[in-house]
Amino acid sequence: MNAAQTERRMALPSFPIALRQLVQRLPWQPPSVALALALQRVLLPRLSAGQRRELADSVVAIEVLDLGVQCRVWLRAGERFAMAPRELAPRIRISANADGFWRLLRGQEDPDRLFFERALVAEGDTEYALLLKNTLDAIGPLMGR
Repeated sequence: MNAAQTERRMALPSFPIALRQLVQRLPWQPPSVALALALQRVLLPRLSAGQRRELADSVVAIEVLDLGVQCRVWLRAGERFAMAPRELAPRIRISANADGFWRLLRGQEDPDRLFFERALVAEGDTEYALLLKNTLDAIGPLMGR
């Protein structure tokens, strides 16, 4: 199997409209808790004390467009990831399709390319977005290829 075939095989399937409509009606809290737990396990151990301080206490909203999933997380006091409180406005909102996020997590996609192709949209505090991007770039892929 060549590289292109392997990448197609690793790509996520497209999601039916009915599934997206169902997921959009679900509350945002359960996916936010799940994402926070995953970040706590996978990302937090890889962050230095300085990175934790810089990223602390800012709400990041994530939207998986093709699934209709929305999450809100924050690095509370730089010590643990948690679901962000509803009353706090996101400092940045990042949206992309599931496949784009999946490929980013695996290090198979360049976030700059996705951003300039408008496949990944970041809205809000540009300085914080660059801090987040540079931190994640320095860490490398969060999941194996």
